Amino acid sequence: MAHPTTSILCTDLSFEWPDGSTVLDGFHLAVGPGRTGLIGLNGAGKSTLLRLLAGDLTPASGTVRIGGELGYLPQGLTLDTDQRVDEALGIRAAREALHAIESGDTDERHFAAIGDDWDVEERARETLDRLGLDRLDLDRTTGELSGGEAVLLHLAALLLRRPDVLLLDEPTNNLDRQARGLLYEAVANWQGVLVVVSHDRELLQHVDRIADLRDGSVTWYGGNYADYERTVAAQQETAERLVRAAEGDVQRQKRDLADARTKLERSASYGKKRAVTRNDPKIFAGKLKRQAEETAGRVKGMHTERLTEAKERLTAAEEAVRDDAEIRIDLPHTAVPEGRTVLNLDHVRLPSGARVHLELRGPERVALVGRNGSGKTTLLRTIAGELSAAEGEVGTPVPLRYLPQRLDLLDDRLSVVGNVREYAPAAGDNTIRARLARFQFRGGRADQLVGTLSGGERFRATLAALLLADPPPQLLMLDEPTNNLDLASVRQLTQALASYQGALIVAGHDLPFLRGLGVTRWLELDGGELRAVDPM
Repeated sequence: MAHPTTSILCTDLSFEWPDGSTVLDGFHLAVGPGRTGLIGLNGAGKSTLLRLLAGDLTPASGTVRIGGELGYLPQGLTLDTDQRVDEALGIRAAREALHAIESGDTDERHFAAIGDDWDVEERARETLDRLGLDRLDLDRTTGELSGGEAVLLHLAALLLRRPDVLLLDEPTNNLDRQARGLLYEAVANWQGVLVVVSHDRELLQHVDRIADLRDGSVTWYGGNYADYERTVAAQQETAERLVRAAEGDVQRQKRDLADARTKLERSASYGKKRAVTRNDPKIFAGKLKRQAEETAGRVKGMHTERLTEAKERLTAAEEAVRDDAEIRIDLPHTAVPEGRTVLNLDHVRLPSGARVHLELRGPERVALVGRNGSGKTTLLRTIAGELSAAEGEVGTPVPLRYLPQRLDLLDDRLSVVGNVREYAPAAGDNTIRARLARFQFRGGRADQLVGTLSGGERFRATLAALLLADPPPQLLMLDEPTNNLDLASVRQLTQALASYQGALIVAGHDLPFLRGLGVTRWLELDGGELRAVDPM
């Protein structure tokens, strides 16, 4: 039996994929009441862990125990477009039974279908309204719902079931600002046990604790994500100070060992000269030599041992410093002079019907916001030349690159080096490899096939290909770039864009990320028009 205050208990859990790659080995986890934010690098096993907890995957060994009813909201939700809203909510049978009883049919099967849930329609309506789905009719089909609405509808279905334990996997992906706010409120008001996997820093402000899954085990931090960042920053400052101290100790021990060797060599040379000068008997000279060698051995051994211990302390100190692979690059050729026109949309009417008039000059940084379905992606694709404007002129007088939501720009059959070469055919192999090293693709990692990369690695490779392209892009457009990125990758993207000196247009809903880019203009596409807004 699990401890009465524990609602999730994993004991000695192990799991590996069919190709033999191990995700968890001897893993232990205990989660009690409250809201837990589960974070970690891409590939750490966060989604896999949630699937194991939900029963979607079977562990190779170990046990999973859930205290109470479980609700699970996975990534990559799909809806049956012919399904009715009440079916998606799981209440169609209860509604039909309720309507039958109201029509005079007293068959016991109807009462069994309803149970104690006589207010099911009222609860369903209230839950949909609370999640911003007030326009949905329970009898309509789900075919017209956006991706964000599908997520909220699945969440509404879970809330109606009132589970004891709720698992959410990246729930804010594909949600616009308004929908995110509604989900934040639902999480903040959750009274049971909740585990949410997310890279959304605003969402993680509403949790009670952070669980960092790293190297197959979880480290716990009390408080929300801001508290976690402060704690980790303090730990890293201490760890880096210990590394510097350990490095100094290693150097001292090396000097001491060298000094000891020099002194011993001088002493041995002096001893030999004295023995010759004094014409000591051989037996006495041999005894003195053995004593000197024994002393030398002890001294060398002592200093060697101290050096070994100092190196071990250095290794331990270095292991305590996180290596989340920062990107530090120099992109001078992307610079755009102040005043140079980089984009001119002259009374353009988009394929979606929206009308846009926009001019960008110099290295402006534009955040493009707006509700899902407002046409942000259509606008970026029109600027990139993937779509044709229905009216007006699109002027792009500088080289531009576009990173779409789907990371499908690279060829899975080519290596990372090979893909970058496609974007910069005139660059030599050594030049490409030197540049890729700044994106953490060093040595053999640069020769990996793109099709074998993790999500975070694929993102870095795509970003490298775009930023290292020939000619260098002086206008860079990114569409929802933080979707599906872990927090370390978001930080890497922010670092890379800090080095970018051209004009930037980023469409997204992640306000902390957008603010971190040093945005100079905020534009909202809403109601078919593009207008300047206050970022809040």
